Amino acid sequence: MIRCSRCIMPDTRPDTPFIDGVCAACIAYDKRKKIDWDERKKELCRILETAPKNGGGYDCIVPSSGGKDSHYQVLTLLDLGATPLVVTATTCHLTEIGRANIDNLSRYATTIEVSPNKNVRAKLNRLGLEMVGDISWPEHVSIFTTPFKIACDIGVPLIFYGENPQNQYGGPHGTEQAKEMTRRWVSEFGGFLGLRPSDLVGVEGITQQDMQDYMPPSTAQIATIGVTAYFLGQFLPWDSYENARMAIKAGMKFQMPSGANWWPWENLDNAQTGIHDFLMWRKYRYSRATAQLSVDVRSGKMSRDVALAYADALEDYFPVTYCSINVEEMLAMIGVTRRQLMAIADKFSC
Repeated sequence: MIRCSRCIMPDTRPDTPFIDGVCAACIAYDKRKKIDWDERKKELCRILETAPKNGGGYDCIVPSSGGKDSHYQVLTLLDLGATPLVVTATTCHLTEIGRANIDNLSRYATTIEVSPNKNVRAKLNRLGLEMVGDISWPEHVSIFTTPFKIACDIGVPLIFYGENPQNQYGGPHGTEQAKEMTRRWVSEFGGFLGLRPSDLVGVEGITQQDMQDYMPPSTAQIATIGVTAYFLGQFLPWDSYENARMAIKAGMKFQMPSGANWWPWENLDNAQTGIHDFLMWRKYRYSRATAQLSVDVRSGKMSRDVALAYADALEDYFPVTYCSINVEEMLAMIGVTRRQLMAIADKFSC
């Protein structure tokens, strides 16, 4: 395995080119120092000033899991004078702490939760696991479709997602500069893994109606409303630690979700995330901890050697529990045994 000479990200991570041994994420991080953040903030304020309010008085939507970044986005936009509507696409296996944090964020801004049919969702979890090695496939689809559907339904054309993932974690050259989340970006980086919602119509009795919650609005609908989605992290310096500090101060709860994680305040809402991360390790031989540790190395919070030592200790951890929920309980909900899970993992292992 070839790892970045600056952080510990391996070249097995999809869509992450290396230049002279340095990964795209480290190169993007260096470029942040040359950005005129004062001018970027002014640009953000101009966008907010011209944003129309809908009949309910909302001028923007924040897609939310109730986590640290969602708290940061909402609180920051409120400070800038915006009136955000929080939109939460209910996750696959909501944890107790995830529920508490969604409720906590709703103390600051109105929240709409969209919860698809749970029997269909469980089937999609299993099919995503079997077909593309990702139990979280339907969650990834919902994250990038539900907020757009709500925007079209209630007439709020402005959406703010969090960081640009290609800037924070690495991506093809040029993608780290994107300020807008376009439909092309979603199709390339939205976590669909080549499996479209329409592909599942007719599979194991799944109907067109079953998949409506996962279908994006039409191009015509988006154009009629004029929906534009931005990455907030492209206008304000993005710092996971600062986001967590602000969120915890505002009442967000946190815990170490599993033995495979490094940060205790990320990915707390979905108990299936542990299985997702385990398959990520089997497919690409890097883990959630590696991504988090690499961020810490870039920001100077630890040395590369120390990060490597931690990664070696954490990377191959099997998620017996995640946010206090046992893996057997998670698997039973989607009709998969642990033996079957390991067979699927073997199929996708690199």
